[in-house]
Amino acid sequence: MRDGVSATRRHRPGAATTAPAHGRALRRAAAAVLLALWALFAASAAPASADDQLVKVFVVQDTGTTGGAPATLASVAASTLGDPARAGEIFDLNRGQAQTDGAALTSPDEQLHPGWILRLPQDASGPDVQLARDTAAQNASAPPAATDPGAGTGTGTGTGGGAAFTIPLPAAIAVLGAVLLALVTAGIVGRRRVGAAWAAAKRAVRRLGDPVARRRRLALRRTVGRHFAADAGSVSRAYAAAADLSGSGDTPERPVHALRVDSAGVTAWLAPGDTPGAPWTALDGPEGARWRRTADAAASRVPDDRACLVRVGVDADGEPVFYDLSRLDGVLSVTGDRAVARDVVHGLLEEVARNRPGTPVTVLRGSADASPLTLPSGLRQVVRVGTEERTPVFPGDSAPGPRGTVRGAAARRPVRGLVVMAGTPTGPEAAELAALCGPGGAGWTGLVCGEVGGAHWRWRAGADGAVDIPVLGVQLTVPA
Repeated sequence: MRDGVSATRRHRPGAATTAPAHGRALRRAAAAVLLALWALFAASAAPASADDQLVKVFVVQDTGTTGGAPATLASVAASTLGDPARAGEIFDLNRGQAQTDGAALTSPDEQLHPGWILRLPQDASGPDVQLARDTAAQNASAPPAATDPGAGTGTGTGTGGGAAFTIPLPAAIAVLGAVLLALVTAGIVGRRRVGAAWAAAKRAVRRLGDPVARRRRLALRRTVGRHFAADAGSVSRAYAAAADLSGSGDTPERPVHALRVDSAGVTAWLAPGDTPGAPWTALDGPEGARWRRTADAAASRVPDDRACLVRVGVDADGEPVFYDLSRLDGVLSVTGDRAVARDVVHGLLEEVARNRPGTPVTVLRGSADASPLTLPSGLRQVVRVGTEERTPVFPGDSAPGPRGTVRGAAARRPVRGLVVMAGTPTGPEAAELAALCGPGGAGWTGLVCGEVGGAHWRWRAGADGAVDIPVLGVQLTVPA
């Protein structure tokens, strides 16, 4: 716990230091956007250059459109300058300027053609005055280009001061780039926060759905328990398959660690390298550990009474998986969720009571916070066995005194008796467990709901009612 607290405290400053970094990144992105907007405003609000200055013009209209007499320089001066005598000023501004039709004004009395654009003095005003972009600097012979032929200065479309609000392309690109940069920066900064919020939302949904899921899971596990109590056929088939794989005469014994029984056949977990031959076929290659036999290839041998097959649970397909307790060779440690670990051990005891009634069992409590296990009917509970000598408690065991050295790990040892512990063993109980189940001990088999040092097999129970058996690579739903 101390290590966990210190680790948490060490982590918090690191997490806290990321917040200012995120803030700095956001501030920089915002500054980039503001700078781009300022540049856009400055570029668009700047006065037009000398090459791009707006001038006042008069566009000669067709008489069919105006419904009046043809326009003359005098009439133009009268309507835009208020004095027909100023027609000479207009002539001087437009003399020799090529018009759109190729003609040019060469005389004050010359007829004005529709579509001609005549430059006007800067004090011109009225509804017939329009603004045009002065192209004379680029082409001295070209007239000004009208910006809005249908609007005059009286409508408010011009700037009146020789400047116009435009958006240059480079400034627009700069603003778009700054906005994209800000969005990317905000996405990078907010990704962790969005991820944390999403994870929190998923946890909340799981918490809301957990009670329903637990009830559904518990109902399934109780159904498995009732099915195990009523199903004797799978037990017979499992023992028959184990006998088919056991050695006889000159045939070496093949250790069967587990069996899966279904309607189509039997799957057996053997030691790697064992090859039982026909009718068994390998599922994991010629050197694999899983072998399969179809249902019609029944064994003819007498079941091996050394085997102690117990159904641990059902797999994802709902099929029972058996384990041979005689292969434990010592102690099975079931860790993880306490309640489910107790269900695992209790289920194994019920299997032994159904298949091998009268098996002697001694119960050790273990840690003080562990409640003692209740033994199923059919088992014979005995008093504790001393570490130096023991009293005969089952048939065939008439020699009191210390046991000799047992075979090494993974060796087969018939189940002579069970030592059951509801919690992690204390110091004296660990010594007693080693004397009963360990190498050189009494040859009993231990089932412990908790961590045990030196245990040959370790299973882990989950809160959802499943147990992992790593050596077999399976996860089973255990009965409740």
